[in-house]
Amino acid sequence: MKTIYTVGHSNHTPDTLLRLLRLHGINAIADVRSSPYSRFASQFNKTELAALLAKSQIAYVFLGNYLGARPNDPVCYRNGKIDFARLGQTDYFQEGLERVRKGSTRFKLALMCVEKDPIQCHRTILVCRHLRAQDVIIKHILEDGELEDNRDLERRLMVSLRMATIDLFKTPDELVEDAYDRQGERIAYQEDEQAQQARDLVHA
Repeated sequence: MKTIYTVGHSNHTPDTLLRLLRLHGINAIADVRSSPYSRFASQFNKTELAALLAKSQIAYVFLGNYLGARPNDPVCYRNGKIDFARLGQTDYFQEGLERVRKGSTRFKLALMCVEKDPIQCHRTILVCRHLRAQDVIIKHILEDGELEDNRDLERRLMVSLRMATIDLFKTPDELVEDAYDRQGERIAYQEDEQAQQARDLVHA
């Protein structure tokens, strides 16, 4: 049984992020941000982050072109908004999942994105949703360094969405899937009109 971790860099300092990783023995990071750059957290831009991790003997791989939440693929958009269900069925997304699975057999691997709360991030609501059915244990590294098991996160997600945990017409697993669907709709990227027109022009 493999264990895969997740972490959000948030607005941490580099030392804080390294402390969180060392606390749990993480020796590889899979960066699932679509764009590994930020003017608000430039310390975690791709080049700077890779160098920071290398100094601590932590491997780095960028998988945002496979597992990012803002692909350029027009198939993944519906009315200018990312459709997680469509994205999750693409060949490149499935290839990214396979790279994560293989990497987790060699490394103690963490998926890294931006959001500090995994409930608010596609690394959980999209990527881990697909990994969880693949005979893996998923643990989320929280801001304070504590670990949250993905099953506990799912219960917390349902509470946050004010969803019933018992339904006469649905199984518990179906209710959890509904929770993923609802949260995915809430957090999925929505293009503005200008961005939508530009993308449509590129793919015309």
